[in-house]
Amino acid sequence: MPNKRTYGDPCGIARGLDVIGDRWALLIARELVLGPKRFTDLRRGLPHLGPDVLSQRLRELEHGGVVHRSELPPPAGSRVYELTEWGRELEPVLLALGRWGSRAPFPSGHGELGADAFVIALKTMFAPARANDLDGSFELNLAGELFRLAVNGGRLHAAHGQAEAPDARIETDTGTLAEVLWHGKPLEEAIRTEHVKIAGDRSLASRFLELFGTPAPAT
Repeated sequence: MPNKRTYGDPCGIARGLDVIGDRWALLIARELVLGPKRFTDLRRGLPHLGPDVLSQRLRELEHGGVVHRSELPPPAGSRVYELTEWGRELEPVLLALGRWGSRAPFPSGHGELGADAFVIALKTMFAPARANDLDGSFELNLAGELFRLAVNGGRLHAAHGQAEAPDARIETDTGTLAEVLWHGKPLEEAIRTEHVKIAGDRSLASRFLELFGTPAPAT
């Protein structure tokens, strides 16, 4: 864009930041890692980002070749934003940044993670060494937002949408699941109080929920 600021530095890091370094840009990319979204979906996932700034950042990311607009097929026909092929290469960068940043203190008065941000956090915290030979598919329902997850070959795969014949379905909310995974709340207690519901292979689902570690705080 004509007035886009630049570091004026030929280093690849600086050139990358010229494209994706403005405030909110990386979080918009985070919201698109799991699939395309409408403008209203992006606003819901980034509640502290105003519509004018979101529009501006999307235009900049489009111009930079990171995001493009498309239309969903009928009957939806909605206009959506999605990462380009080059934009999708940001995923390992975002996961590495998430792992590094998860060792920093929480901001004061922080709220709950959005559903997409939570699933990205699962990918960030996934511990392949714990998976061993685990092979399974799961549907995660976070307060009505559905994600299909699979573990195989020591890797975690995640995307928006309903899973077809998963081994287990897990229904909860991001706050409860964070308590179970990272803050010591026993899974059995969450199931007993019906804050977590599991259908299908409960043993496999329990193993799946043990795959996400907690990093040591930075000193």
